[in-house]
Amino acid sequence: MTPGNNGASTPEDDDPFGYLYADGQANGAQPPSGGYGYPNSVNRVRTVGSRQYGHQAQAAPTAPYGQAPQQQGAYGRPNPHYAAPETLPGGPGGPGAAPRPAPHGAGGHNGGRGRGPNTKGLLIGAVAVVAAVVVGIGVAMTTSSSDEDKGGGQAAPAPTQSQTSEPSPSSSASAEPQAELPTIDAKALRLGGTASLASDVQGAVSDGGIYVANLNQAGASVTWTVNGIPKDGAYTLFARYSAAGEDQSMTLTVNGKEFGNKLNLGNFARAEAGDFAKGWTETYAWPTLNKGTNTISLSCQDGDKCDVLLDQLWLKEGQVKRS
Repeated sequence: MTPGNNGASTPEDDDPFGYLYADGQANGAQPPSGGYGYPNSVNRVRTVGSRQYGHQAQAAPTAPYGQAPQQQGAYGRPNPHYAAPETLPGGPGGPGAAPRPAPHGAGGHNGGRGRGPNTKGLLIGAVAVVAAVVVGIGVAMTTSSSDEDKGGGQAAPAPTQSQTSEPSPSSSASAEPQAELPTIDAKALRLGGTASLASDVQGAVSDGGIYVANLNQAGASVTWTVNGIPKDGAYTLFARYSAAGEDQSMTLTVNGKEFGNKLNLGNFARAEAGDFAKGWTETYAWPTLNKGTNTISLSCQDGDKCDVLLDQLWLKEGQVKRS
């Protein structure tokens, strides 16, 4: 290379589009054939789709410059140059290809299909859970019902030590008697005031059908000295009597001390006034007695209504409602 001689070509002459200009054509630039660039240039460009899996590569025909390459395959059909490897013979998943190994756990019956979920086991588990819930609810309801039966219902209030109450045939005993205590007939009572014995009215259960009458005057009374009380504590005093018409009440005294409330001698038999034969009934009170001997009196005081016939008196241990 000599001064002024820059070689066969210069960078400005290395123009792939030089054939488009007059000076390029003067320098011998030619349109590309089979690729871009000058004649005799190395063309390493591979036409799209020229390589196929499992086959020898074939070059796609090159259309003359300015013409579109010929399309292979009809519309809607796959072009072999662009076919997916799976569709080619010998390709992965294609015809003749070796079957893929089944995933771990697959296989078995049904033509090699993978086993599905164990629906039978799931169904059994679900049924077991539902059964456990139902049993739990049943146990809870049974326990709740049992608790209500034991303590949920509120018992009828019992009279206090200073109260008397109308006897009720349906009332249950609040405590079982512990010992057999004395009973006294009318003729064994000590009478006071105008009180007297009689037997004209039928229905008295005392020996000989004798009862105490004439108690409806102030100062009239009966007294019972009872022996053999086993221990200190609460007892129930029962009285059998007859009342007709209006309800009656008398003063109860235990060991010289007034009991508090009057002894209720109501007309529980609903007898008509004067019909004492149909008015026999019972009442009770809950006094506190001492061990040994005690004195119990029933008297007509000011403000009392004492028009009754008294048949018997008896005791039971504890506070009960039925004789």
